[in-house]
Amino acid sequence: MLDDLKRFYGPAGEPTVTRPFEQVLWENVAYLVDDERRTRAFTWLKQRIGTSPEAILTSPHATLLGVTGHGILAETFAAKLRAAAAVALELGDLDAIVRGPLLKARRALRRFPGIAGPGADKILLFSHAHAVPALESNGCRVLQRLGLIASIGAYAQIQRAGTELIASELGLDFGRLVAAYLLLRQHGQELCRRSRPLCEGCPLRDRCAYYAALRSRR
Repeated sequence: MLDDLKRFYGPAGEPTVTRPFEQVLWENVAYLVDDERRTRAFTWLKQRIGTSPEAILTSPHATLLGVTGHGILAETFAAKLRAAAAVALELGDLDAIVRGPLLKARRALRRFPGIAGPGADKILLFSHAHAVPALESNGCRVLQRLGLIASIGAYAQIQRAGTELIASELGLDFGRLVAAYLLLRQHGQELCRRSRPLCEGCPLRDRCAYYAALRSRR
C-alpha cells in the first residue's frame, strides 16, 4: 500500500522540523491553518524571534501576535508559545530527555500545550529519538476506509489500533515509519478527504472497503 502511495505521490521526503522543542512550537505556532500558512508562521518565528525558550519568553507580545496571527485565536496561541517556553526551561535539556527512557520522554512531551499522546510519538519519531509508529487523524481515516482498522469507537482506541498495525508491518525502521506517517497524512488530505473523498482517482481504490461499499450502492 505504501509503495503504491509512494509511486502516486512521489517519495515522502523528510520532515522539515525535527528538533523536539521546535516541533512543539510548530504545533502551537498557528491554529486552524494549512501547511503552507503554518510554514510561513514558523519561518516568521525563527527569523524575527528565534526558537529558543529564552527568546520566546522575552519577545514583545505584539511580535508573538505577528506569528500566531497567521491563524485564528492569536492571543490564545501566543500564550501557548510562552507556556511551551516555560515548560522547556523547567525541563532543561529536552533533546537529552527525549533520547532517554521512552515513558519518561513521552511524559515530558505531554506537558507541553497541544501535545497529546499521538503528538508526542510524532516528535519522538521525527527527531529520531525512538522508532515508534505515529499516526494522525488523516492517516487514521485512510486506514479506516481501507478496512484495516475499526471505523467506529473511541478515537484513542482507533489511533492505537492504527499504530499497532503500522508497528507490526514496518517494525522499528525510522525511514519506513516516517514515510508511513507522511504518506498516509498526505493521502488523507488530498484524496481520502473527510468529506467528498476523490475515490475515482485513488491508487488504493481496488483494495478499499469504503470504495467497494460505494460501488455496491450504485
